[in-house]
Amino acid sequence: MAEPLSAHVVIVGSGVAGMLAAYRLAQAGARVLVLEAGPPVVRSEALASYRNAVAKTPDAPYPDTAYAPRPSVLDPQGYYIQEGPDLFKSTYVRRVGGTTWHWLGTSLRHLPNDFRLRSLYNVAEDWPISYDELETWYLAAEQELGVAGDSTQDLGSPRSGSFPMKGLPLTYLDKQVALAANKLGLAVHATPQARNSQTYDGRPPCCGNGTCVPICPIAAKYDAMVHVRKSQALGVQVIDQAVVHQIEVDSQGRVSGLRFKRPNGDEQRAIAHIYVIAAHAIETPKILLMSRTDALPNGVANSSDQVGRNLMDHPVQLSWALAKNPLYPYRSPLENAGIENFRDGEFRRERSAFRMAIGEDGWSFPGSPPTAVASELIAQGVRGKALVEQMNARVSRQFRFANLIEQMPNPENRIVPAFDQVDAIGIPRPRLYYQVGEFERRGMAEARRISNQIFETMGAYQIEHGEDFEGAGHVIGTYRMGADPRRSVVDADQRAHDHPNLFLLGSGTFPTVGTANPTLTIAALSLRTAAVIQRDLYALQEISMP
Repeated sequence: MAEPLSAHVVIVGSGVAGMLAAYRLAQAGARVLVLEAGPPVVRSEALASYRNAVAKTPDAPYPDTAYAPRPSVLDPQGYYIQEGPDLFKSTYVRRVGGTTWHWLGTSLRHLPNDFRLRSLYNVAEDWPISYDELETWYLAAEQELGVAGDSTQDLGSPRSGSFPMKGLPLTYLDKQVALAANKLGLAVHATPQARNSQTYDGRPPCCGNGTCVPICPIAAKYDAMVHVRKSQALGVQVIDQAVVHQIEVDSQGRVSGLRFKRPNGDEQRAIAHIYVIAAHAIETPKILLMSRTDALPNGVANSSDQVGRNLMDHPVQLSWALAKNPLYPYRSPLENAGIENFRDGEFRRERSAFRMAIGEDGWSFPGSPPTAVASELIAQGVRGKALVEQMNARVSRQFRFANLIEQMPNPENRIVPAFDQVDAIGIPRPRLYYQVGEFERRGMAEARRISNQIFETMGAYQIEHGEDFEGAGHVIGTYRMGADPRRSVVDADQRAHDHPNLFLLGSGTFPTVGTANPTLTIAALSLRTAAVIQRDLYALQEISMP
């Protein structure tokens, strides 16, 4: 084996969590090494792959690799080995830049009450950190990602400062939904999003391509390549195609090294003072659990037996309809506004909260994009001008709601390494057990009811509701934070209870999911943890404090 690579801090994963930490630590003078399992992405090539793909899925621009395989929307059992009663349908990207390549860009904060469900509603868990403690880090995260929003809107999460950019305007579709929602005592608000409404941080404003998932062709939407480039300019070394599979722990309980494989099977090692695993909520617990030894038979950071448990998502209840008059979708980000009235309340004792995202992509999410409409009409013999007219008449009136349902933590919902099912370089695939419970299904039923009310108020027809939930792409839980080491994996600083020089970042640390898309909270927590690591390095006399 070659000489080990060394740094002050080694980070596994080059998504938003890992790269924000790398950037802040490099700014403080730390030597940082980032190990990324997947290859780099060339935006133009990824865009061409998407355009040429028959199935326009979130995975389409990012071809699978044998050495760092990833889950697929089209085949949820291709990489995942699924053994639960329900399929886990959310995916992620193993590439330089991580899953921000195909995220939507929604940048909502959690609500203050999301941090204390047990105290308030006697369900789930409290976080070991409050909204007030995280608020300034939310503000910093919004600056780093470049979030466009209306600072005067009350979205239930108090602010100490303004968004860095003005919000994107409501679309005509949003405004028509708002007219109906207002009659029902509901409000439509523009959604804060990490998408430029003006030139910001060297990137152009959004021009409404409508392909936010799976790729923004002009980089108006934030992705972690922003901080990959900034970090590299400060000396951070990012090594791609480096698949970490073993965490070494010494007799004192400190992490002493990481082992990683290259695509040809060659093995290398990296050493540091501090180690950060930020490989998302499936790969991170898989690495921890693979790293079992005689001394640690349950794996690394797992004295609580909580690693891999409490796998969650925001199961999506899709509802769609055809409006009486044109609404003109496909002219903005895929989701630009939403209804936030159902994110909190006493009902959370009995059923899930949810938020209603208004879709700007017609019926594409339910599986009927314009190409499907065209195929249907052509099969009926429609041609030429008539085809164009009928296509326009139908697609221009399509709209939908994606109701993101709060899922409760369940220790039986989990991921473990499938040691008997390995990939091309001998690394176990993830074995999942997943089930959506009655608590969530009651929330779905309420979401359908509210959707129906809005459709009927608008005079919409051909109303349909998805029979099964969809994945939101929000992989959450599996190494949760908590104050009690017997019931959690990391503390409020995202430091492993069992190993003082190991930090675990990402949505895996969330004790509960709330109703906000997770990325902004991931970013805020990562910036906060980077400050903790900086203090640790200063105490070790490895860097100088400013």
